[in-house]
Amino acid sequence: MKILVVNCGSSSLKYQLIDMANEEVIAKGTYERIGEESFLTHKINGEKYVLQHPVKNHKEALNFSIEQLLKKEYPAIESLDEIGAIGHRIVHGGEYFKQSVLVDDEVIKKIDDCSSLAPVHNPSAVIGINACKELMPGKPMVVVFDTAFHQTIEKERYIFPISYEYYKKYKIRKYGFHGTSHYYVANRISEIMGRKDLKIVNCHLGQGASLCAIQNGKSVETSMGLTPISGIPMCARSGDLDPSIVTFLMEKEGWTPKETDSILNKKSGLLGMTELSSDVRDIEEAIDNGNEQARIGLDYYKYTIAQFIAKYAVAMQGIDVITFTAGVGENQYRVRKGICEYLGYMGIKIDDKRNEVRGEEALISADDSSIPVYVIPTNEELVIARDTLRLVEGK
Repeated sequence: MKILVVNCGSSSLKYQLIDMANEEVIAKGTYERIGEESFLTHKINGEKYVLQHPVKNHKEALNFSIEQLLKKEYPAIESLDEIGAIGHRIVHGGEYFKQSVLVDDEVIKKIDDCSSLAPVHNPSAVIGINACKELMPGKPMVVVFDTAFHQTIEKERYIFPISYEYYKKYKIRKYGFHGTSHYYVANRISEIMGRKDLKIVNCHLGQGASLCAIQNGKSVETSMGLTPISGIPMCARSGDLDPSIVTFLMEKEGWTPKETDSILNKKSGLLGMTELSSDVRDIEEAIDNGNEQARIGLDYYKYTIAQFIAKYAVAMQGIDVITFTAGVGENQYRVRKGICEYLGYMGIKIDDKRNEVRGEEALISADDSSIPVYVIPTNEELVIARDTLRLVEGK
């Protein structure tokens, strides 16, 4: 069966067409700047095509993307009949969803109900689901939630220290995100080490970033909370702050809640601290050129991540393995080394030669390190495709 995996962002659309007979990616693409000067980057057979094609919404973007899958010049499929099912990534499932589910009207309504918890992502996802229903009527669809993997976290760990009334009224609690990535990496490192009873700290470090403590294959603690803005500092998101900073600045600067949310999500983190860039590569180059503010910002980033890793030793009463994944985690070896240097007191040691790897699965710790450290490239789309196949086949 061929499965189309769809991931709708606020102004983007990502897709992969995967042949589940061998789990190979037939074609994939990313539509950017939907509603503006949109363009699609479509990849097939090792070739990349950048197509300038403005679209107004996700439905138009999806329609044009499907046209590329059928393109005679570089066909991925001959007919839409070859697509057996569609899998959608959904950021927030609230307390409704503890696992992936087949799509029906009630599921769509509950995803929409969670939009107040993920106002940037869930509305776009609903638009994408409805667009697929219109463009490919009758195709079975499955939704896979970023939050579902973390539903095993105990209540004592997901409740917030505010009035319990707000949990009862609004379901304000820790949900956690990047669940499909944490799940994939946990399973892969278990395969590598030949053990399922591992205490894993997985560091998903990309534009968005979160850490997860995974014990015996289950999430027991994670850094993101009610929304994907909390936890460690990210490329442009603030991570955890003294709450009074937010109210103080709202009063001093006259920000509205919407403006405040935008600043904390898009103008904070590494971008805010360095006043330079949200790209770690640019920041490292600036450090090499003597930029002290860039050095302080990146050191804070590495230091905070190390703090969270140490906290998760408490959560699991030990750590068996540390894993790095996602764009920064898989590619920026200096960041990985810097984080682990803060953990030297635990006996963690990085092998500099092993650590030079980029985007490849590898052991990067020294032989005498107390805890092994690995790079494991994530594959969220494959998790979505596998869940879609399983549910469609009724397994």
